[in-house]
Amino acid sequence: MAEVILQNITKSFSGNRALDDVSMIVPDGSFVVLLGPTGAGKTTTLRMVSGLDTPDSGDVIIGGQSMRGLTPAQRNVAMVFQQYSLYPHLSVRQNLEFPLKSPLLKTPQRVIDEKVNAVAETLQISHKLDNKATALSGGEMQRVSIGRALVRNPQIYLMDEPLSSLDAKLRSDLRIELKNIQAKSGATLLYVTHDQIEAMTMATHVGVLHEGRLVQFGSPREIYEEPISIYAATRLGQPRINVLPAELFPGAPAKAKSIGLRPEHIYQGEGQNATVMRVEHLGDQTRLHLSFKMHNLITVTDAHTELKGGETVKIQPSRPLYFDAAGMRLV
Repeated sequence: MAEVILQNITKSFSGNRALDDVSMIVPDGSFVVLLGPTGAGKTTTLRMVSGLDTPDSGDVIIGGQSMRGLTPAQRNVAMVFQQYSLYPHLSVRQNLEFPLKSPLLKTPQRVIDEKVNAVAETLQISHKLDNKATALSGGEMQRVSIGRALVRNPQIYLMDEPLSSLDAKLRSDLRIELKNIQAKSGATLLYVTHDQIEAMTMATHVGVLHEGRLVQFGSPREIYEEPISIYAATRLGQPRINVLPAELFPGAPAKAKSIGLRPEHIYQGEGQNATVMRVEHLGDQTRLHLSFKMHNLITVTDAHTELKGGETVKIQPSRPLYFDAAGMRLV
């Protein structure tokens, strides 16, 4: 595996800037997740690393070597797309074998069989190995697509929302398996997702992108607890952070225009009155939807609470985050 460095990458399509001077280090053996809305530049970043697109300026360095002028085949990377791309006339086994059948690799058939069987078992498709790709469900096709990347030993795995087409249980299972595979193999992995749970549970590092710029890079805990801006704060956390006018609570810094409160950082029992609008019982926790001084917010409370809509609770911030008029964090 290898360290991947993006140096001042800029890329435009038809006059629209997709990446704007992006610099980032993907450490060797790390699991880096890119977060941001559609159009933030996540997939374009993957395509820069893979060589499917070429930067207008800047450089990609993999394992200490500049990738300038190298084709995707010469970069030794493996990419899994959001939309699976399989050879329909081949069986599942043949699709999984395909990357290892290259004459350049000269991989013995015994090794190919071992790798294919191990990956198929991990992805729960061992019973489908002799099926044609066209006979699979959408979720099964995506698992084969992921498996085709896993059988290789590239310098970096690039994955563009690979679990988005799977059902909730399988997505949860594969989230654990992918993280285990990455941790055991020491693989370097650059991963795009909209799923905050995937980012929080799988990533060693998170890169937050906004309109083609990298606004923050750090561990999931760091970005969750110490976001650089309101935008970064909203990328992680479910339910989303509550953002309210700072003057609603006493003690705000002079330049603070907004206060950010994570649902678990709203203390109940003291402070100011809020009205319970709705109660969501989720088993291990209960969410309260509150109305506070004409603003809506969400907090969490005891799973066995007997509160009901229309009742009044007292609240106050326990770990507030303050932001200025531009939405930047005040420390």
